[in-house]
Order: sequence, then structure tokens, then C-alpha cells
Amino acid sequence: MRPSRWIAYSLGGMLLVTGCGGKRSYVKRGEVLQTIDQEAVKGSYIEAIGIGAADTELTNTTQRRATSRDAAIVKAQYEMLSMIKGIQLEGGITVQRAIETDSSLTTKIDAAIKGAEVVKTEWTNDDGCVVTLRLPKKRLQEMMGIRFR
Repeated sequence: MRPSRWIAYSLGGMLLVTGCGGKRSYVKRGEVLQTIDQEAVKGSYIEAIGIGAADTELTNTTQRRATSRDAAIVKAQYEMLSMIKGIQLEGGITVQRAIETDSSLTTKIDAAIKGAEVVKTEWTNDDGCVVTLRLPKKRLQEMMGIRFR
């Protein structure tokens, strides 16, 4: 895949939202909302929103939607990783700092993120995609073998 195409797939914004409320819609009348509220990590879940653009060279709607969904999932996983690295652990250190002293945490975190549930998929009029990933904090703690603050 050409780098320019990958960038086009990954083009879009992101949002990290947490909590245990219902699944919010980020697409209205086929367009991504102009404003998306952002919250800090709290509640029982970590949620990441990824937005992926469709490849305009593809003529088939199914192919455009599949590629934009894949790009949105990758973007949401990346954003979820960034969010997790900033979480405070017991003892006052961040997950990022803990990774620096225990490299096995990287593998555990990657596995947790890859296992995050896609709770919502929305397509735009131009076949772009907004995906919401959700990861229970309890499952992440169990996989990492540590406790959050």
C-alpha cells in the first residue's frame, strides 16, 4: 500500500471518551459532527473514536467502506494506546513510566487493545467511517497485572 494512500485512510480526527453510558452518534445526516465533546478517563471503560477516510480511487462502495473502517479501527487503537499510556497507576506513576521498567507490559497492552470491542460503526455520505472502540478498565488491569489509581 502506498504511504499516501495509508495517510488518506488514516486521515481524520479522533476522540477519546470514557464512561459507561450509551453509544453516542458522531455522524449526523451523513456528516461527521463539527464538534465532538471530549472527556477524561473515568468510569468502567476506555473508549476511543477513530475516523478513517475512504480511498477515492476505489469505485466499489463495499471496498471504500471496508478500507475506511479498517483505517478508523487502526486510528482508534492508536488513540486508545495514547490514552492508556497516560493513566496513573497506584504509586503515582503512569503506564508509560511502567512500560519503561517492564517491557512485557507493551505486549499485554497491545493484546488488550487488539481485543477491544468495536461497539459502533458509522459511515458518512462519502463512505468515510467513524468507529468507537471500548475496553473495560477491569480487563486491562487484569491483563497488565497492575491497578489503576
